[in-house]
Amino acid sequence: MKILSIAFALFLLMDSVGNIPLYISFLKKVEPKRQRIVIIRELLIALGIIILFNFVGEWLMQFLNIGEDTIQISGGIILFLICLKMIFPDGEDVNHSLPHTNEPFIVPLAVPLIAGPSVLAAVMIYSRQESNHFVMVGAILIAWSASLLILLSSSYLKKILGWRGIFALERLMGLVLSLIAIQMFLNGVRSFVLRITQ
Repeated sequence: MKILSIAFALFLLMDSVGNIPLYISFLKKVEPKRQRIVIIRELLIALGIIILFNFVGEWLMQFLNIGEDTIQISGGIILFLICLKMIFPDGEDVNHSLPHTNEPFIVPLAVPLIAGPSVLAAVMIYSRQESNHFVMVGAILIAWSASLLILLSSSYLKKILGWRGIFALERLMGLVLSLIAIQMFLNGVRSFVLRITQ
């Protein structure tokens, strides 16, 4: 069950449903047959980056002398701010200002839309808590596979749900993710209090 809970949190952070409008927008000048190839390529790049952070995250925290409670508190705050944007979008996403080339590469489809700061921070936190790398890699692959399927089906989902349905789903995911963010923040505060009182 732990692998599924981590996978679910990472899936929400990847925000594949919320990224559907952006993927459609950035790939609108790419031929439909080529779009699937581009989506798979970009998500494979994102997967490589996420797995890399899973393995070097703990070393990076030790090198920077950052404690687990610090990562949890800051990660919880970052996630909560992202949740607020998912629930209350302001309509001015920074990604819309990026140039629409015929075929995007790495930016913005892989980074930051899938392998964004919140996903990488969460992976670093979970990898510190979970010593079994197979569990972490499995959770990452489950979340990534679900995101890949959703984004490959983006054109069909847009037809079925419409823009209103997609935005409603994104808000629902933001609400669930806000609970995870607050729990992560509280765990960090508890770890910090226990550390300074011992």
